[in-house]
Amino acid sequence: MSSDEDFSLVVTGAKNEDTIEGVQALIKDYQKKHSEILEEQKEIKVSITECQDMTRKFKERAEKLTDDLKMDQMAFEEQLATEKAKLDALKQEESELMEELQRIQAEMKKEDSQTCHLREQVDVFSKMPEKKFVFSGKTGNANDTEEFEMKPHITYPMEEGTALITFEEEDVAANILEKKRHIVDLGGECHITVEAQPVDLMMPSLVEIDTEVCPQRILISNLPKMDTEILLNKLEIHFSKSKHGGGEVESCDFLPDSGTVVIAFTEKNIAEGLALTEHHEVKFTKMKHTVRVTPFINGKITNLETRTSTCPRTVLLTGIPNVMDRDTLQDMLEIHFQKNGNGGGEIEAFLYNPLGQQTSALFGCASLQAEMDE
Repeated sequence: MSSDEDFSLVVTGAKNEDTIEGVQALIKDYQKKHSEILEEQKEIKVSITECQDMTRKFKERAEKLTDDLKMDQMAFEEQLATEKAKLDALKQEESELMEELQRIQAEMKKEDSQTCHLREQVDVFSKMPEKKFVFSGKTGNANDTEEFEMKPHITYPMEEGTALITFEEEDVAANILEKKRHIVDLGGECHITVEAQPVDLMMPSLVEIDTEVCPQRILISNLPKMDTEILLNKLEIHFSKSKHGGGEVESCDFLPDSGTVVIAFTEKNIAEGLALTEHHEVKFTKMKHTVRVTPFINGKITNLETRTSTCPRTVLLTGIPNVMDRDTLQDMLEIHFQKNGNGGGEIEAFLYNPLGQQTSALFGCASLQAEMDE
């Protein structure tokens, strides 16, 4: 075989397009391929429809999940806000409870202090100086018992050129005040004009006193009747000795209204021991006598309410010039206001304070009493 020989591709079974059979065979092949393509198109359309339907379903599911997530987020935020509000309320309640606890603890502390103070007062009242009472046989209605009453003792500083007059009758004082201006004849052609004014006094309407035991003083009662100076001297000597439970005495005073003696020590731990012993035998001049020692009570005004009270029988005269000596002018004024023709009446007390003088009037509970402190 030489290299110059020609070769050609031989196709077996090839359809000859030049023949009818070949063309028909090709048509059948193309028809078959077309049918396959159509079938594939149908399958593709079905797949596309299925994918679109699945996509739609996934989209709807995604939207629903998104909505559910948003709703869950909102519910969570609402629950978080609710829980936060509950937490704030619990914190506020805890704060209020702590404040209430502190207030109650403070009140309990105050109550304990008051209880301790009341116990001290009970101990004191159980050891008050003894006072002997005798039943006279007379009885009365229990509703007629008198309540505690304070007797006023008011110092009234007088202005210069004034006078105070207390009449026996209230009507006389009312007449003098109603007329107001009074011309007082001093003899001859000399006269003075004075003005009558009401006297208003500041009176206590409520007094609250807090008491406590004095740590340095004792009250001694059940004392023998003897000279006051000797009594004080013997008591001071006795209670200054340590063998009797005493100590250095700072002062020793006699109280005439109650007939008791108050001894003050320089140290604070002596009075309590003596009060606990209570009964002490003291050697006086020619005898031994048992005295009773009790705590001394200090009082402090914690509340004071006042009211203005007008004296119904007392009149203040103002504008009195210094035209003659004090006694003569006072007599002239007193004579003038005693005369019924001048609207006056019987005078119970009279006090005149001239110009350039300082005088104080002392008012008592029943009637005006005037005393001068110059």
